Amino acid sequence: MQVSFYATLRQIVGKKTIDVDIPAEATVRVLIDKILEEYPLMRKDLLDDGGMLYGHVHVLINGRDAPFLDNALETVIHPEDTISVFPAVGGG
Repeated sequence: MQVSFYATLRQIVGKKTIDVDIPAEATVRVLIDKILEEYPLMRKDLLDDGGMLYGHVHVLINGRDAPFLDNALETVIHPEDTISVFPAVGGG
């Protein structure tokens, strides 16, 4: 499954898009766990101390923020889905 990263997360990964090997019928949570296995430095940017996705981090599945999907992080994802991960961004 291809996953695209933006802003500071792209710096951790070293490129815009990576391929992540996940099992069939995997959930968003499984995908996040697999990404963190490959890039453990990203954990502090994605998850709070309780292992929950920060509210200011956006994992988009086909353009929809994962926490707002019907099954949130337990939503099953498919190989053809478009996955994008955005860290908190600020401006002023």
